[in-house]
Amino acid sequence: MYILGINAYHGDSSACIYKNGLIIAASEEERFTRIKHWAGFPILAIKFCLAEAGIDIRKIDHIAISRDPKANFSKKVLTAVKNRLSLKNIVDRMRNLQKAKSIQDEFINHFELKPNELKAQIHNVEHHRSHLASAFFASPYSESAILSIDGFGDFTSTMTAIGKENKIELIDTVSYPHSLGLFYTALTQYLGFPHYGDEYKIMGLAPYGETKYEAELQQLVRLKPKGLFELDLSYFKHTKKGVQMVWENGVPAMEAVFSEKLCKLLGEARKHDEPLNQKHKDIAASVQKVAENVLFHVLNHLQESTGLTSICIAGGVAQNSVANGKIKNFTNFIQVYIPPAGHDAGTAIGAALWVYNQTLGFERTEPMAHGYLGSHYSNAYIENLLKQQNIEYLKPSEDEFFASVCDCLTKDGVVGWFQGRAEFGPRALGNRSILADPRNKSAKEILNSKIKRRESFRPFAPSILKEFVSDYFEASDDVPFMEKVFKIKPEKQPEIPAVTHLDGTGRLQSVTAEHNPKYHKLISRFYEQTGTPILLNTSFNENEPIVNSPQEALDCFLRTKMDMLVLGDIIITR
Repeated sequence: MYILGINAYHGDSSACIYKNGLIIAASEEERFTRIKHWAGFPILAIKFCLAEAGIDIRKIDHIAISRDPKANFSKKVLTAVKNRLSLKNIVDRMRNLQKAKSIQDEFINHFELKPNELKAQIHNVEHHRSHLASAFFASPYSESAILSIDGFGDFTSTMTAIGKENKIELIDTVSYPHSLGLFYTALTQYLGFPHYGDEYKIMGLAPYGETKYEAELQQLVRLKPKGLFELDLSYFKHTKKGVQMVWENGVPAMEAVFSEKLCKLLGEARKHDEPLNQKHKDIAASVQKVAENVLFHVLNHLQESTGLTSICIAGGVAQNSVANGKIKNFTNFIQVYIPPAGHDAGTAIGAALWVYNQTLGFERTEPMAHGYLGSHYSNAYIENLLKQQNIEYLKPSEDEFFASVCDCLTKDGVVGWFQGRAEFGPRALGNRSILADPRNKSAKEILNSKIKRRESFRPFAPSILKEFVSDYFEASDDVPFMEKVFKIKPEKQPEIPAVTHLDGTGRLQSVTAEHNPKYHKLISRFYEQTGTPILLNTSFNENEPIVNSPQEALDCFLRTKMDMLVLGDIIITR
């Protein structure tokens, strides 16, 4: 039995495919279109998933879409009328909802089918139920509390639940117009980062400031009993104008959602090209602190009311790795699971799992222990590509291969590392990565000058052999998806300055031989040579989606000043 899961007509459009409850493949549409956060119908990701399964669309039994146009429909209408939303906003919303309703027509048109050739039953799974399922049904826990928390989806921003075996039972919700994700987005926009998905920049900027504006920002979001919260809507525009989303050629864009009252509270908003000053950094620190306060308020009530010590979290706010690393310290949860794609792309997986487990009642299968679910290419394919373009390359023995890469890294080199299956989710986890020596104090500047050209305050991540986590971090967690930030032990910080953030933390990825043997072996060889079981890891891209194919990796190598490119077992140097 095949289930196709999709996230469509929404940022981070994606697709996945399951066979008898086991995942075969998953990918974001942006990896194929090369447009960040691409929104629309994920036809290329769907075709990739079908090819990986070796079937065509006629063989699919169930299609699960992580949108339900009928969810909270009466609330949507009443809110539109009550707040006198503009006709344009209402028309745009209705068009988007109509697309979600006509999903069958999309498949028939894209695959040139006759209506009776599409045998799949189509399921609309509400957005936050999809998030809940993407976290719990993919987790290793038989019973757990669950939290979905983001901007908005199907008119809801937050949903809590209990998961037990193959069922999820809802507990409570926070609905439009109140949203922790929208609070964070509004302040991201206020601080001069206007692009869809820029919230992570505030998280990176926060350690450079002090929480001097915490009291002011607490006025924007009020804590309520039973783990709930609400916004002071006078600081926001979305209740009057709606959340204005534009999908120009698949590129998601969002109008500013903060009101003039926020500027009266904090001063004039920063322009996107204006230099960052200390006040901006202090506001970022305060935004992060207030967001954490709200998150822990929700989680503490959820833990106390359920008595459970395991928590699964998904949604855009679940991408806040700084907050994630503090959950055990500020709540009584002992185990925390966050999937590799906790953001909206992951709802494709959640919708498919909701149908398999919740709707059809099948028992759960193996948990998601890694995120390597995307594209992959053979050495033969890579060699043929390089020969066609007259690119000189080496294909050394295994021992020489690892020795060459480590030699480049220890000599201040920057290595493009392209291996196996691409990662599903926003982070490179050692298959589509750029690597450097974490001991090099200048590595950050070297990477930004040679390749990344990004804001200087944004940190780079440490990939560490799992068995050494507790030696370097004030934690012993297995963090396979780079989803948590922890304090680096003070005595270890001077050893790895390139991956130690200003506040002494690092967003680690723990690497195991079981799930990524080649990357684990490279870090192990680096450890043998240097005594440091860590590599600096950042995504293989240059102001674009993470590279998906050998050609894209080669193009990135050729237009930047990267020192070495590793494609499978093949090495290219300058």
